[in-house]
Amino acid sequence: MLRAGLVQLDWTFVFQIINTIILYLLLRHFLFVPVTKFMANRKKGIEDSLKLAERKNSEADGYKNEYFAKLQTAENEGNNIIKQATKNADAKADILIKEAKEEVSQLKEKALKDIESERKKAVNEIKDEISSIAILAASKVLETEIDKSKNKQIVDKFIKEVGEEKWQN
Repeated sequence: MLRAGLVQLDWTFVFQIINTIILYLLLRHFLFVPVTKFMANRKKGIEDSLKLAERKNSEADGYKNEYFAKLQTAENEGNNIIKQATKNADAKADILIKEAKEEVSQLKEKALKDIESERKKAVNEIKDEISSIAILAASKVLETEIDKSKNKQIVDKFIKEVGEEKWQN
């Protein structure tokens, strides 16, 4: 046996090398290859997940932008509807106020006409009463002889019957 430093070249050394090669091949076949495949699959799964997440984020951003655009459109339409409704309400209010003023004017004119009609009616009734009273007074005067003192009495009696009214034209 040769002895050269720390390593001896004998059958034990050869068996150790063969055992190491066999152990390496077994480990490679049963451990390294499956672990490498598992790591490659895991890496591919993570990359796919990242791509999927990125795609989902892109879709979400698209939906978000679309949502904000629709929200802005809806807000603008809402503002337009409010403006239009306010405009319509103001127009209706103006029409109602105008109609109310016209109706008040017509009622006022009618009331004035009614007042004038009632005044004319009252004046005519007063004229009729005065005519009746004057005819009555004249008939009483004619029944008795015309005497100044008797006339005075008849007129005084007439005034008492009619009442103390002030006559106006």
